[in-house]
Amino acid sequence: MHRFVLFGISLLISMLLLGNTRAANWPQFRGPQACGVDSSKPAPIHWDLKNSENILWRTPIPGLAHSSPILWGDRIYVTTALQNNKPELKVGLYGNPISVENEGSQQWRLLAIDSKNGQLIWNTLGYEKAPEINRHPKSTHCNPTPATDGKRIAAIFGSEGLFCFDMDGKLKWHKSLGPTDSGWYVDPTAQWGFASSPVIHDGKVAVLCDVQTNSFVALFDLADGRELWRTSRADVPTWGTPTVVKVGDRDQILINGWRHTAAYDFLTGKEMWRLKGGGDIPVPTPIVAGDMAYFTSGHGLGGRPVRAIRLNSRGDITPESVDGTNDSIAWVQPRSGNYMQTPILVQDHLYCCYDSGILTCFDAHTGKIDYSERLGTGSEGFTSSPVSDGRNLYIASEVGNVYLVPATTNFSIIATNKLNETCMATPLIADGMLVYRTREHLVAIGGKGAGILTSDK
Repeated sequence: MHRFVLFGISLLISMLLLGNTRAANWPQFRGPQACGVDSSKPAPIHWDLKNSENILWRTPIPGLAHSSPILWGDRIYVTTALQNNKPELKVGLYGNPISVENEGSQQWRLLAIDSKNGQLIWNTLGYEKAPEINRHPKSTHCNPTPATDGKRIAAIFGSEGLFCFDMDGKLKWHKSLGPTDSGWYVDPTAQWGFASSPVIHDGKVAVLCDVQTNSFVALFDLADGRELWRTSRADVPTWGTPTVVKVGDRDQILINGWRHTAAYDFLTGKEMWRLKGGGDIPVPTPIVAGDMAYFTSGHGLGGRPVRAIRLNSRGDITPESVDGTNDSIAWVQPRSGNYMQTPILVQDHLYCCYDSGILTCFDAHTGKIDYSERLGTGSEGFTSSPVSDGRNLYIASEVGNVYLVPATTNFSIIATNKLNETCMATPLIADGMLVYRTREHLVAIGGKGAGILTSDK
């Protein structure tokens, strides 16, 4: 009980601080610590692209990519992969493991967009060649989301490596990460495309490469690209992004996995704790609140566990069974987790949406399920992770239907809005403005005053 009281106090303080300051920048996948929440202003409940209702702007983006937009100051940054022909993209609920082959040369590009009006500021070529690794029909050659600290922008272009740009799009350095061959561990010929995004913290960039052979996590100096450390990992391909969190007086890197979920000391790469088991193709990113981290995976024979893990854990914390708990695992729900989406925590409610649209609400303290309900008809896939303005959840299906669900323990769908294009990427949300990346556009959604930062400088 004492732990839950401390958790609740910490979470309440965080929410109060969030509600009384201007929105932070949205510097990486799903925003700070992949939390997905900006409660500084309410976002629109309804919008209409045809009639421009609550549509701030809509800007064409060339190429094919599932990377998410990020925001720093009044600029939005987004990456893309451009080729001569319009590539095929097959969405929906299916299990075809076959790769798309022989797509020819790609241009990996970084774009800067004015967040106020959607105007293109610059469009930089980062690299051009034929990809070394093939992609899944539902994937792209540009899945990782870039990250920034306001001084540099880091981007991973799959097997083409880690790239660093300045804020005007000038390439500063480029490092090879080796063959980032992500795919089905059962059949290595089925290449699906790399997806883990870089994370910037304290002038350094953390990179996770869980691939077919020689998986690792590494830390690079953001200023010059020097490799500071590299730690081997005993896992098959995964697609999640690391999360950096302070534990006591030290920072840690949290990584979701199947054979090797783990935490690493940020400065040294030393493993702090490890966990084995769960879904065998982990995609969701860990999220944190108070003294807990939340991990989930939902594919294969290992169940669909959602686990709350204490951040001060040490050593091997693997339970005896997938539904087991111990001193480090505060609670577990063994068959209610996510396959594709990163969960979201709003106040003390944790939400997980399965790829078929089943949305489950948990008590973040205890793991008790408050509801488990379906979004849509069951025929839509859900890959884009939800975001929230602290009031409602915004959950986009692959065909571009955005379902609004109140961030409470009572399920309802208060609105369904359309993007009119395929949507696989996770949006950004800042100061009441949502920015979705669809198949061919960036779409900014907001009411009067949305996206205008209130000064705290």
